[in-house]
Amino acid sequence: MRYLVHTVLLFALCSTKAFANDTQLVELIVFRQGSESMPASRIAPDNWANGAPAITAEMQRSTHLGHLAEKLTPEHGYQIVLHKAWLQSSNEETSVQTAISEGQEHFDHYPVEGTLTFEFDRTSTVQLDLWINQFNPDQTLLSSEHFKQNAIVANGQVTFIDYSTLGALIRIQAQKTSTQTNDESHAEDFE
Repeated sequence: MRYLVHTVLLFALCSTKAFANDTQLVELIVFRQGSESMPASRIAPDNWANGAPAITAEMQRSTHLGHLAEKLTPEHGYQIVLHKAWLQSSNEETSVQTAISEGQEHFDHYPVEGTLTFEFDRTSTVQLDLWINQFNPDQTLLSSEHFKQNAIVANGQVTFIDYSTLGALIRIQAQKTSTQTNDESHAEDFE
């Protein structure tokens, strides 16, 4: 009996470590809830990425939560400000940080910019630290909304994150890494 307990514990440790060294498919939708915005007391900082690596073109994947995005329309009181999917590599470190941006760059700032910090496990923890920016006619920052929230995300499930006038939907799904290539179709990524 004692050996059975040790075997089960060893298996649990090995499976968690194996998951932590895997790749996850992350899909994120950030949207405005209602027509009003709540600007932060300051504008987005120039070091908004905080040294985090950005999502590259090779990491990006096609989005699969279109059926939910279709419901987030102005007629229903919503406006999508960001919708992206990408492959996120994890490692043995306790957390992984990624910089994300959307829209045209103006003086090192984007309409949506910020970082996501992940801790991957059987359920993952994600910290969103996003800035939704408005620009002056000369393309300098006019105001920024700050969306900073932590959430626990059940793997493979869509999680809603509410933050005043902003909201987000996120899904994280573990991927098989050793046999996939970049040439394969990514339509199966969320199936």
